[in-house]
Amino acid sequence: MKKFDVIIIGGGASGLMCAISAKTNHPNISVAVLEKNPRVGKKLLSTGNGRCNLTNQNISSQKYCGSFKKQSKFIFSKYNTNEIISVFKKLGLMTYCDNDGRYYPVCRQASAVLDVLRFACDRFNINVFCEENIKSVKKADKNFDIKTDKDTFTAKKLVIACGSKAAPKLGGNSSCADYLKNFGYTFVPFSPALCPIKVKSDILKSLKGLRAIGKATLADGHNNSLKEEFGEIQFNDNALSGICIFNLSLYSKKNYVIKLDLIPNISEEELIKILLQNQKLFGNIAIDNLMTGILQKRLSQAVLKQSNIKDFSRLCNTLSEQEIVRAAHTVKNLDFVIIENAGFEQAQAARGGVAGNEIDEKTMESKIVKNLYVCGEAVDICGECGGFNLHFAFASGMIAGENL
Repeated sequence: MKKFDVIIIGGGASGLMCAISAKTNHPNISVAVLEKNPRVGKKLLSTGNGRCNLTNQNISSQKYCGSFKKQSKFIFSKYNTNEIISVFKKLGLMTYCDNDGRYYPVCRQASAVLDVLRFACDRFNINVFCEENIKSVKKADKNFDIKTDKDTFTAKKLVIACGSKAAPKLGGNSSCADYLKNFGYTFVPFSPALCPIKVKSDILKSLKGLRAIGKATLADGHNNSLKEEFGEIQFNDNALSGICIFNLSLYSKKNYVIKLDLIPNISEEELIKILLQNQKLFGNIAIDNLMTGILQKRLSQAVLKQSNIKDFSRLCNTLSEQEIVRAAHTVKNLDFVIIENAGFEQAQAARGGVAGNEIDEKTMESKIVKNLYVCGEAVDICGECGGFNLHFAFASGMIAGENL
């Protein structure tokens, strides 16, 4: 049996930062990290398209959802963007901020972020055990006993930092739910987030592979707008994708509607005038050319079909003013009814985790079990794209480590 003062289950962003924070603040304690993959930080290497978007200039609890959202204000007041950047600078990482407020390593390689974390673990003599498949986690008197397929570990304090079910190919799983349910936690089931959204549509297959810049609005069943996002929208054969869609996926539900405004910088009235002008210019040309210079051809055809203008053998000069008004309205309001979020395989993160009211945000310690801590994706909080989830992972890991 291997004995330590602290054992951290999970060698991802939160777990590694927790270990470093623990040794920085308590140099004399012994710390071990248990990781089921052959090496630590596998998911970290894939973030930011391999560049690792590690935080954002606009960190705020308003960028997150979940039952821990309100409590996260304390986390972000203690570890704001500048604090996280300062921590990484001390670890040896130089960063830069892009025009959208996203921070990356100057070398633009996610591996550099993982390397400085690994090097720090080595300097602090943190014990890292990889390929440890955990079979059971139990509280025995004042200690926690962990059995893996290789060994048995015991510790005075335990940190659960083993992530969520998102991206199973990178090691995502629901193991933390199993461990924590056994300790009596209320666990909000994991569901995919920051992912494509599957929608009902007769035109989507014809748009497969297209990309458009526009505004995407999420509306509930009563047509109330819940959230707006601007950016690139990608059309797949059965789903909408792109960063703005990923952000809407945090709040999406079955039968909610995604409304696309394909020309957000001009009003519907202005667009009608432009289309009427085009009708005169392109009078003897087929109607699927009406939006030349406005939309891509396939997207223009889809808009016309959605406007119940389906005979493309007609000429532009045969269109009625009412049909043109309908087409303009569709450009500004192309609606897709939501079926569900795409699966965990396509998800960058997950909603769900330990209920916020069962964690002390000032220490990340359990309110249910003494000396048990939870951080990172295991907590019921999920942020938007842009470094928000990594920021929470690092910040919550540091707070847990300080208080071990």
